[in-house]
Amino acid sequence: MEANQVDDWCKVLHNNETKSSMPRATMRVVLESMHSAISLSKTEILDSVLNDFSEGYFSLSYENRRKLLELLAKEYDLNRTQVRDLIKQYLGLELPGGSDNAPSTGIEEEACLSAFYRIERNLRHALKPAYEVLFERLNTHPGGLKFLSILRADILSILAEENIVSLRALDSYLKEKLSTWLSPATLELHQITWDDPASLLEKIVAYEAVHPISNLIDLKRRLGLGRRCFGYLHPAIPGEPLIFIEVALMKNVAQTVQEVLWDDPPSPECEATSALFYSISSTQPGLQGINLGRFLIKRVITLVKREMTNISTFATLSPIPGYMQWLLSKLASQSKLSEGEDIQHSPADTSGSTFWENILEPEEERALMDASVEFTSGKNSMEVLFNLLTSPNHEWTSSDKLLSALKPPLMRLCARYLLQEKKRGKALDSVANFHLQNGAVRHLTQVCRTVG
Repeated sequence: MEANQVDDWCKVLHNNETKSSMPRATMRVVLESMHSAISLSKTEILDSVLNDFSEGYFSLSYENRRKLLELLAKEYDLNRTQVRDLIKQYLGLELPGGSDNAPSTGIEEEACLSAFYRIERNLRHALKPAYEVLFERLNTHPGGLKFLSILRADILSILAEENIVSLRALDSYLKEKLSTWLSPATLELHQITWDDPASLLEKIVAYEAVHPISNLIDLKRRLGLGRRCFGYLHPAIPGEPLIFIEVALMKNVAQTVQEVLWDDPPSPECEATSALFYSISSTQPGLQGINLGRFLIKRVITLVKREMTNISTFATLSPIPGYMQWLLSKLASQSKLSEGEDIQHSPADTSGSTFWENILEPEEERALMDASVEFTSGKNSMEVLFNLLTSPNHEWTSSDKLLSALKPPLMRLCARYLLQEKKRGKALDSVANFHLQNGAVRHLTQVCRTVG
């Protein structure tokens, strides 16, 4: 790397930045350490260089990290001119035995094949971007795998703001590498218990993403009798589970998570016939898209089957986080269209907008309007349902009559959301998509009392 090139890159990184918490001299050090980490061949000083780069990276502002990562993606990409030249050479070779002339000798065939192997080897090397060296060296460096996870988390944050093609290619490459380095063979399945170090238990509390752990009593209950918690650990990230899952051993499959969290005391383990997976949490945002959960569930099922022969049923009890947002959006838009066009729900009326649909059945409308009078009002049934679901105190949940009226449409629309609403051919709901990929079968439980 030439000194003037470093200066040019520093100018790029600070371009249009009104406030920089990073002096240009320090940015130069980070750039030089990154370049050295990629280009150095002297392994005896490599650890020191990698330390300098990771420490320097953490000292950068988010904006400077973004510019550094964009530079890494562009300047350390593969050499496409070299790739094109090699492809031209490859296409210019004649396949052994492909000529119409007299058959070639064994020596000629060997020479021809040797040329193919040489160019193929050179192509494989040329098709590897230079930043692969950085990733691989960090992976074998103490703390490097954790750093790569943080690096990718930053990349994903940037891509959520703007789709930068070169950065997306870098992310795809890093994701493939992480998927290989975090294969199930490299991971340790660990049963987390109350006897584990406090530092590990603190991480369970901090990273629980589905059902927050309220206090130590709650934590002890989830790790105690009738409960299990398993996590995947990696030797390069000691004392910190990459992902963990919570399991309830029960006589029957619970219909609500309240049965699991508030089951005190739990059923004796010897009487349990069902293992219910009620929470799974990933601790590393940078490992998004790397399906550790699928492998974890399969490993836990195998372990529980072996240790508890009385368990015959395995199920997940999962929230449907996107359902409410989808339903409220549907209700708001359809209510507005209905009001604007004065549609009367007549099957013969085709004058309305093709985007309008009455998402409630006639009998559902009648039951809802009759049962909701004392709680809310609206111009139409969809507005009434919208008002109920967005009410701040959900007093309506105490009305058995209203709950009975709400159950059929909420269950039917939830089934539609899970079965019919798609994004790129997959279930629109991320949780549903995760479980369906694992071979799950949908079973809806009552949603009315917990919909709020």
